[in-house]
Amino acid sequence: MSSLTLTIIQASLHWENKTANLQQLEEKINRIQERTEIVILPEMFSTGFSMKPELLAETMEGDTVAWMKRVAASRRIILTGSIIIEENGEYYNRLIWMLPNGQFGHYDKRHLFAYAGEHEYYAPGHKRLIASVKGWKINLLICYDLRFPVWSRQQVTATTLSDMAGANAGNGDAEYDLLIYVANWPERRNHAWKTLLQARAIENQCFVAGVNRVGNDGNNIYHSGDSMIIDPMGKVLYTKAHDEDTFTITLQKETLDEIRHKLPFLRDADGFIIQS
Repeated sequence: MSSLTLTIIQASLHWENKTANLQQLEEKINRIQERTEIVILPEMFSTGFSMKPELLAETMEGDTVAWMKRVAASRRIILTGSIIIEENGEYYNRLIWMLPNGQFGHYDKRHLFAYAGEHEYYAPGHKRLIASVKGWKINLLICYDLRFPVWSRQQVTATTLSDMAGANAGNGDAEYDLLIYVANWPERRNHAWKTLLQARAIENQCFVAGVNRVGNDGNNIYHSGDSMIIDPMGKVLYTKAHDEDTFTITLQKETLDEIRHKLPFLRDADGFIIQS
């Protein structure tokens, strides 16, 4: 059965200092000793969660995307995390999914955090990005998206429903297998962070990786990290609070398929359409 190895980096980010952040993150990546396939960085990993896109935004031809290309190629990894991007006169909180060959996909954060004024500076995205690696399907989302379960909900097709009801019942043929959230989620609401990550894993019968930052940001808001890896039953496989940490784990597709086969709950799911 297929396995997937990923590394999460829980870092204390330098406020609005791209050079310092890229330098420290590259050092952390270079210190990874285990074989890994995907390295996940927090939301706005080059700047922290800043509302100054007019000063910090780059284009897709800018230094940070170029850095991601170089690091992904040199370490032969997929590298992902979100950064501030300017495109066609708009600013986006954009997750980049960088392959080692230099090809990439991207996802623009759909749910902008109005409580902090994010919607006043950034444009929302309208399309999800589900990547494919070694037969694994990976749904890539950002921070505040976690509070909106419809956006991450497995969308079961009629064909999949038919398979689940027949000889292939519960064989794991779902829309995706791993759900990734990159975040700058503050400690004051960490109970919601931890609870919702587990809920997303259980309701979607998938692995979940939530990757958060630690430390105080430029607004003196403290982040406790609490990055987590969770299995499809909601069991926490890894979590870390308050400290910087780099953690590597190998997930087994066999575990996922076994759970979906024994507990084929997705076949009873409601059909729905998301309107932009």
